[in-house]
Amino acid sequence: MALPLGIDFEFRKLIMDVHVSSDKIKYCYQCNRCTDNCPVAAVQNPFYNEITNCFDPRLIVLTTLLGYKDVVMAVAGTKSALIPWGCTVCDTCDTVCPQNIEVTEIITLAKNVTTGAGLAPDNVVAQAKTVFESGKAIPSQPAIERRREQLGLPAVVAPDVNEVQTLLKAIGADKKL
Repeated sequence: MALPLGIDFEFRKLIMDVHVSSDKIKYCYQCNRCTDNCPVAAVQNPFYNEITNCFDPRLIVLTTLLGYKDVVMAVAGTKSALIPWGCTVCDTCDTVCPQNIEVTEIITLAKNVTTGAGLAPDNVVAQAKTVFESGKAIPSQPAIERRREQLGLPAVVAPDVNEVQTLLKAIGADKKL
């Protein structure tokens, strides 16, 4: 896959602003601890080298830090991309980073930028629509409710869908869906 290499200084500024209280992101020296300790990176097939199907937090930090928005967009826009969508926000990378860089914040920003460009994977969009419509990521199932009743557990309180929708509309999520 041939990727464009234009520097987008506004995109780079967004990344730098993640660490607005300090300039620590400038000191990422690419030690690879984030990737070495990432549970998603650990379970992927090391012989499947296509860039869009590997998840590498270090690569995301480097690409975004350099301002290569086109690369992030091109990779995220492929049908089976794990970059940046493979991140489960477990914060392991943040914990092991010797420079205390908030890698998950950078990855979340990359997800937000690509989502804003309409490049979120179909399953992510479908999940977001489910949350918007029902107030829950996984709507209640009658079988689960029956099981809870059998076990003597209280019924799950239904979320206030209007409140969830009001919050999501306030941040413009309804327009992205």
